[in-house]
Amino acid sequence: MSTDSARRPASLTAQALSAAYGSLSLSPVDVLEDVADVIALREPELNAFWRYDVDEARYAAERSAARWRAGSPRGPIDGVPVTVKENLARAGVPMPAGNAGVTPAVPQRSSPVVERIEEAGGVILGSTVMPDWGMLSSGVSSLHGITRSPWDPRLTTGGSSSGAGAAAAAGYGPLHVGTDIGGSIRLPGTWLGLTTLKPSAGRVPLDAPFLGRAAGPMARSAVDAAMLLGVISGPDPRDWTALPAERLEVDDLTVGGSYDVAGLRVGLHVDAGCGLHLDPAIREAVEEAARVFEAAGARVERLAPFLTPALLRQLDEFWRVRSLVDFDALEPAAKERVLPFIRRWVEAARGVSAQELMRDYTSITRIQQVTVLATDPFDLVLSPVAPIAAFPAEWPMPWGERDEGMAHIGYTAPYNMSGQPAATVNCGFLPDGRAIGLQVSGRRFDDVGVLRAVHWFERRRSPEATPIWPIPQTRSSERQSGAQPRSSEPDSGPSAPGQPE
Repeated sequence: MSTDSARRPASLTAQALSAAYGSLSLSPVDVLEDVADVIALREPELNAFWRYDVDEARYAAERSAARWRAGSPRGPIDGVPVTVKENLARAGVPMPAGNAGVTPAVPQRSSPVVERIEEAGGVILGSTVMPDWGMLSSGVSSLHGITRSPWDPRLTTGGSSSGAGAAAAAGYGPLHVGTDIGGSIRLPGTWLGLTTLKPSAGRVPLDAPFLGRAAGPMARSAVDAAMLLGVISGPDPRDWTALPAERLEVDDLTVGGSYDVAGLRVGLHVDAGCGLHLDPAIREAVEEAARVFEAAGARVERLAPFLTPALLRQLDEFWRVRSLVDFDALEPAAKERVLPFIRRWVEAARGVSAQELMRDYTSITRIQQVTVLATDPFDLVLSPVAPIAAFPAEWPMPWGERDEGMAHIGYTAPYNMSGQPAATVNCGFLPDGRAIGLQVSGRRFDDVGVLRAVHWFERRRSPEATPIWPIPQTRSSERQSGAQPRSSEPDSGPSAPGQPE
């Protein structure tokens, strides 16, 4: 796959939009109308939104346009379209957690993430969907139905940030926020070719923190992911796990053109030690990415497996019990509306004893320990994101309706438990066109270092590994009239083409 030829405003990066707003060559209103055109065309099939607030977004875009004309924008994302996952509270917007059995809470105040986006002038398009309680790695929801991949609607987006992933790949603006407790940002990242980041624990504040849970950016480039991280990170008193205030150096991932991987010690982790067998084609793509780092002077060393089947199984059991508590709080009729797969998944934990649950919790601390010990010698660790490629959209999990626990998150979940940053970036495609993601993880708190490495790789991966995004190249009026697509400002970034969490 070669370079991105689509240059309509909806296809541009946030970096390019900010530059165009500054020069007044594009208006946030123009961009919103173009993004709205893409949404009108694709949303009936993709099903990415829980709430789509185009009138509110248009009003926000108009106010942003006035600020840019006055030379007083609130920051680099002022006027840039953004979506947020439905479990990130927006004042007055019900939060059903993707579940038809739940009576949605209606928050009176927005979450820290949403408040910061609005304070920075971001134009929030709406809230994106998720599967039931975020405990599926697909876009299957008892409330929302099925969310589909913009690359191929027959395929899954991944989950649980399913709507955010679909919106990012389809061109519903360049910036999107998902959440992740075991891979829910990074799995859509790998199956949709995106650049994403699960930040260090506490980097992005939450109003409902939970062990392993994080919110982070989903985008089509590392530069955009960094731009969004700079807006949504920093402490908030509602999150007692939040990191201290720190100014992240996200404005220039090249460090003035001097960033280099030469001399870095890089781990190559292609055996998770548990879960599904790794597809040989995915392994080869990840190893080829490692060779790119090695050719540039990085010291690449094999990293032995550090997770075990028992640890992964006990993590899954802990989550089942957690969701069983939520399930048992529902009325009988409401329980029947929960997705059947989730009902079976939680009921399997019905007999777990207090002693077994304590063992499961202790296993989580063991995952933290072994992950940190195994990865500490390395500046970065490269691995697959998932052992398999995208599966049919109708399947709730990579194996369909069977119960295989969490056999697909052996590469991702350790970094939720350890609190280390972990990003995704596309590193290849299978012969049938399905995307392959590379996970790049780092030491805790080194979110910027991870994004710098991802940006470095984006500019050095082969053209065959660079996505050409499935964004319509013409507007609705041009499709109707047969006119040629109008040009827009070129993308100044690298060329670029899918738990409650």
